Amino acid sequence: MTLAQLRHYDYVLEDPLIDGWLQSMGNRLAAASEQPKQPFTFFMLRDRQINAFATLGGYIGVNAGLVLTARSEDEVAGVLSHEIAHVTQAHVLRAVERAKKDSIPILLAMLGAIAVAQSSGGNSSDDATMAAVMSAQGLIAQRQIDYTRSNEAEADRIGIRTLSRSGYDPEGMASFFERMQAASRGNQGGDRDRAPDYLLTHPVTSLRITEARERAAKLPKPTVASADAGMISSNPLLPGSLRLPTAPTRGATGQFDWARERLRAFSANTPAAAIAEYERIGRGQSNGLNDAQRYGLAVARLLAGQGTGAASELTPLLVKHPGDLWITLALAEAEARSGNAAAADKRFEALVDSLPSNRAVALTYAKVLGERNTPASGKRAQAILRPLLARSSEDPLFQQTFARASEIAGDSVRAGEAYAEAAYLNGRPEQALIQLNTLKKRADLDYYARARIDARIAAITPTVLELRRQGVKDEVLNRRLDDHPEARRDRTREGFDASYR
Repeated sequence: MTLAQLRHYDYVLEDPLIDGWLQSMGNRLAAASEQPKQPFTFFMLRDRQINAFATLGGYIGVNAGLVLTARSEDEVAGVLSHEIAHVTQAHVLRAVERAKKDSIPILLAMLGAIAVAQSSGGNSSDDATMAAVMSAQGLIAQRQIDYTRSNEAEADRIGIRTLSRSGYDPEGMASFFERMQAASRGNQGGDRDRAPDYLLTHPVTSLRITEARERAAKLPKPTVASADAGMISSNPLLPGSLRLPTAPTRGATGQFDWARERLRAFSANTPAAAIAEYERIGRGQSNGLNDAQRYGLAVARLLAGQGTGAASELTPLLVKHPGDLWITLALAEAEARSGNAAAADKRFEALVDSLPSNRAVALTYAKVLGERNTPASGKRAQAILRPLLARSSEDPLFQQTFARASEIAGDSVRAGEAYAEAAYLNGRPEQALIQLNTLKKRADLDYYARARIDARIAAITPTVLELRRQGVKDEVLNRRLDDHPEARRDRTREGFDASYR
């Protein structure tokens, strides 16, 4: 529900390449954690503040700003392993339990101090009462800080072991702490220049850095250089149409530089701002932009609708990095945007042949096909996406893309189901319920479609009722209903309002 609400307010950065990089790195760390069977969901937020957090259920969010600040994938993995340890050690639950235990004795002590202060009489009693209250509040805060520090120490200790076991350089955690300490020292000018948000919940001290360095020195370093997970293998034992991406076992994935620059382009306020940022970076470097930064500039141009300019940046990059998935996908998209549909399709189809179940390939190609808005392109997009359908029930980007493909293919029932699912996953359960009930009225539904729709209505209705009970309303939906009274009457007739009462 929290993740759905973050999506609802457009805080989540949804991109299949970035998602795949973050999830693969997180899964690799989780498999080496203290509880490898614990499910985790990793997601990227578009905020450029340096921050990351973990919450119940294994949900871990990472701000784009944290990746932009890091200098290696090992540093990002160090933060993720720390947050994973918070989950596996149940620190949130333990904090709640401790707060419950502490609250009653501290409250009783505060009441006793107030009673003594009041019995003394005179003008000083009010001051003594206030002092007692403030002292109790300070004690509560200090106990929480102490507990947080113990959590942080435990997460550091366990997280660095996870980092080493998963094949990353354990020095990554200490080096990121040093980067955060430098940021803290450089932000002491007042409230307007406050320290990064990450430091408010993860205070960095010289002792903490030293301990991380000492632990890292005792742990093995990665010994096998990793191949780039974005490079397509040319193993001669495999058919040419079924080449697989190489999978690293030790060290970084090789995708960090591409991921960081893609994040820079996507997290900027506007594509024009991202292009201007790269121009400033280029002027500040003696050799201009490096390859990853040129890739990021091309992505920014793509977002700005400059397909030809993006293709001119990407073509020499692909020559220099042949077979790289990130560059190949971007170039195919740039060719489509610049009007060279034949070249784009040839490149996309080659990727589909070699990586038939790759989420990034399928979603990017389907998005390009959807923009053509023809029944043939819609049917082709459906065919590309269908192999991913069974494992994409909780993927809003997939559902939205599949809905668009089904819509232009003329499959309105599948489109309606997918649009409703996307609305639910994006924090709009009430809209999803209304869409499904409307879809259920169609006379051309077959048995299987009606069964699927009934099942989703039954699953979504309790969520909507609970949100209504808590007073949480869909402001967009209610605004539309206020603008159209007849729609409100129709909704009442359908029984929604009666159910909520």
